[in-house]
Amino acid sequence: MATSSAVRTAEPVENPPGPRVTGPAARRSPTVLAAALAASWAVPLLLHAVALDVLLLPVLVLTTAALIRVGGGLLDRLVVAAFLLCGAVMGFGLLFSVWPWGLAPVPGAGLLLTVASVSGWLARRRPGVPLRLRGSDALVAGTVAVVWHYVHHPVAGKSAADRLAYFVTSEDRMGHFSYFTGIRQVGGYAFLHQDAARTYMMTPSEAVYPQGSHFLLAWVDALVTSSAEAGSALAMTNRYFLYVLAAYALFCGALVWAARWIGGPRLRGWRAAAVCATAAAVMMSGSMAELIERGFDSETVGLLFLAVALALLVRPAAGRTEFVLLAAAGLIAVTYVYNLYGALVGIALVAVLLVHRRRFAGRWIPVLGALAAATLVAGLPSAFSVLTKLDVAKTSNLAGPMVIPDRPVFIGLGLLAVVAATLPVNRRTGTGRTLLALVLGGAALIGVFGAWQKHTIGYYSYYFEKLTAAGLVIALLSLGLIGLMLPPAGGTTGPALRRRADLLLRSCLAAAAALALFGGVQWGVPSGWGHPSAWYGSPLLKWSRGEAKSGDIGPPAAALTGRDLPGVTSPVIALYGNDAYLNLRSTFLAQILTHQAGTMVGLYEVFYVKVGGPATAGEEEYQASLGHLKTAIASCPAPPTVLVGDRKTADRLRNDLAAAGSAATVVHAPLPS
Repeated sequence: MATSSAVRTAEPVENPPGPRVTGPAARRSPTVLAAALAASWAVPLLLHAVALDVLLLPVLVLTTAALIRVGGGLLDRLVVAAFLLCGAVMGFGLLFSVWPWGLAPVPGAGLLLTVASVSGWLARRRPGVPLRLRGSDALVAGTVAVVWHYVHHPVAGKSAADRLAYFVTSEDRMGHFSYFTGIRQVGGYAFLHQDAARTYMMTPSEAVYPQGSHFLLAWVDALVTSSAEAGSALAMTNRYFLYVLAAYALFCGALVWAARWIGGPRLRGWRAAAVCATAAAVMMSGSMAELIERGFDSETVGLLFLAVALALLVRPAAGRTEFVLLAAAGLIAVTYVYNLYGALVGIALVAVLLVHRRRFAGRWIPVLGALAAATLVAGLPSAFSVLTKLDVAKTSNLAGPMVIPDRPVFIGLGLLAVVAATLPVNRRTGTGRTLLALVLGGAALIGVFGAWQKHTIGYYSYYFEKLTAAGLVIALLSLGLIGLMLPPAGGTTGPALRRRADLLLRSCLAAAAALALFGGVQWGVPSGWGHPSAWYGSPLLKWSRGEAKSGDIGPPAAALTGRDLPGVTSPVIALYGNDAYLNLRSTFLAQILTHQAGTMVGLYEVFYVKVGGPATAGEEEYQASLGHLKTAIASCPAPPTVLVGDRKTADRLRNDLAAAGSAATVVHAPLPS
């Protein structure tokens, strides 16, 4: 189903499906199938024997890439293959969750390779990967590398314990880590193991929160560690944090790739450089980097998959089989990770089916049947949560910390996308019409949701800004069509070396201009009055300089990991000082470091406990704090250990709790000086 990206006239097909094989070569040889099946299990067994299961990741991606026929270049093929693999892992995760092997590396990888082998054999696919590279591949890969440098820089060379100051920048990340821990411990989706999962996460999260990103990272972690066992909680926090940082870097790179994909094969040269660099500049200099500090880990992964899914639907350069597979992967990956964004995938899918309806002539029944089945699988966790414990209306209006997308970029690019899609040259193309439907449909969805919030609670809340972040993704991938409005460079005469040098120069200048205009990069030119550049003040640079870390959590983290938690099996309440919020975060950290974040149902009672350090509060405030502490203790399944920073406060709490009949072990635990 190859489609043109901007004009109705024929243009080079980027991903030809390949000639149909006929004659003897078309026979399905049982010998070939047997060899492929043997390799599907021999490779995982061999890598597991030498504790190199992590190499199964490139093996699976390359195997998938060799069998699909989407993407005429190496990078395109690898991106699509990795996307398909992620969707398959989350979908097959339903099976992994109920079979006896859980997340064990060999059975899971063996099954995935077996499915790939049988599918390729049935489709008579000869394995092959295109090796062609494009110059703009460097901008996609460079974006990932640059963003990774900045997000990893503040923790480079630090120990796992020292990295906790960056890990615990919000309660959200500790909550996400508890879901990740729970899935690792129970060996599957928490909503399928609710009783066991409640030990590791605060109820009702085990039933209602989307768990796709946590499951995917838990599966990856099993490969990285070559074990289905979770291991040390401190080591897990370190690995999980690195996965999250990598996810943001990949999110930025995915948006650059998605914008280029929308532009199609005609978006090349300086125009491709301008489009890719603009998308990269917005992501590197804008507010979205605050996703890391806020701990919005699922949103980051959800936006990553949303960008790839929408790009592949808006320009579905694939045969019917690959189209159905990619649509199914998009529905499952996006909805499992962040079900709020599943509606946007649905809008794009309906649009592409209507726009390209003639291409499905005679195949509507199998196509719609397969998509209906994928929709059922994609909606299963969400339906489960709605039918059990999720109050949709209440949850939709939750308040909380927000990352507000750059409004001028969101609005401006959205309007430009409408202009580009309605130009006569684009109105007659599938890409132009599908993108227009997506932009208008996405704007309508955001507008209706915002109007509903204004009507019900009177202001725009937490999930409105998360939905506008998806709108920013749509606006940025629309750059691919907007870039085609730029005039193409005229042909340069002369030797090939001169032509290539001319192309490289113009592309570099276009990229530099985009980074200056949209990223605030001044390329060494000083600012007026000695003020720093906009790039220097961006959230990404602030994170890189270590300004976003939680400085006050450092001493409690050191005390917990080095002295107070080893050997402790009971729930822990950490009252190292009189700062109630620090006590809450210290207690939450203690719970996740002992793999029991769900055991203290009354965790947030600790937020009101303002004692632990030297006595400064009046008697009324002390008694109020004592009451909340007793409530937190009563919520524990076993008598907790209460760590108190000041000796006199510890002695008083020990006596008062004993007098009240609250079973707890109070320990004097001063913070290291």
